[in-house]
Amino acid sequence: MKNKSYDKNNFKNKEFNKNNDYKRTEQNEDSGTVVGRNAVRELLKSDRTIEKIYVKKGGAHEGSITVLVAEAISRGIPISEVEQQKLDFLSGGANHQGIIAIASMKEYSSMDDMIALAQERNEKPLIVIADSIEDPHNLGALIRCAECAGAHGLIIPKRRAVGITSTVYKSSAGAIEHMLIAKVSNIATTIEELKKKGLWIFTSEAGGTPYYETDFNCACAVVLGSEGNGVSRLVKDRSDYIVSIPMYGKVNSLNVSTAASVILCHVARMQRS
Repeated sequence: MKNKSYDKNNFKNKEFNKNNDYKRTEQNEDSGTVVGRNAVRELLKSDRTIEKIYVKKGGAHEGSITVLVAEAISRGIPISEVEQQKLDFLSGGANHQGIIAIASMKEYSSMDDMIALAQERNEKPLIVIADSIEDPHNLGALIRCAECAGAHGLIIPKRRAVGITSTVYKSSAGAIEHMLIAKVSNIATTIEELKKKGLWIFTSEAGGTPYYETDFNCACAVVLGSEGNGVSRLVKDRSDYIVSIPMYGKVNSLNVSTAASVILCHVARMQRS
């Protein structure tokens, strides 16, 4: 009986390790992980966008890591000091030497690039703003919706949100290759900049005007919030209009990409009518 119990626990441990190894592999693939001092040094020399650099807690002043951290700070790259276990997880067991960088899988554009694209197409600008979306599948599906609706670009925040990962690529079904994406430090500040460029800001949130009663026939940006918390209060306060999709069933909300498909296709139709 004792041996049977031991075998059962041993099996569970193997399953845990197997699942943990899978998660590590998936994390490395998704995040564009660059491991070790030399690799991070060469990455910093390249033109590739770096999302964040993780450094072992207390190790930011150790040898060559000091130089790498200083270079990253001078370029505005976020630095996060974490425990050894976090680095071990991100590296998937590789020798990380106390430092790991997360590199973007897509080069980012600017708001001006998006507006220029609209002018090139002789269309009213339509920009989508993703406010702190953390699920890569949702972001990928949102990019697909935005591209199908003819949006000229998508804006995502640098922090507290998913970046452009392989899962996002896959979930977009290739649409990401045709979509300009900008990554900004502050969504609220970005909204003010868009207003100065002549865009009206429409935020999708409960309790607003039904989307089909709203006039979108203008240069505009549509804001869609995160899965759990929706749009932040500051972003909502800076919006020109709050629009909603009326719910008639028992569930009171739609997945962000589903909501995007409803609103963005309506916006595209109005802009082209």
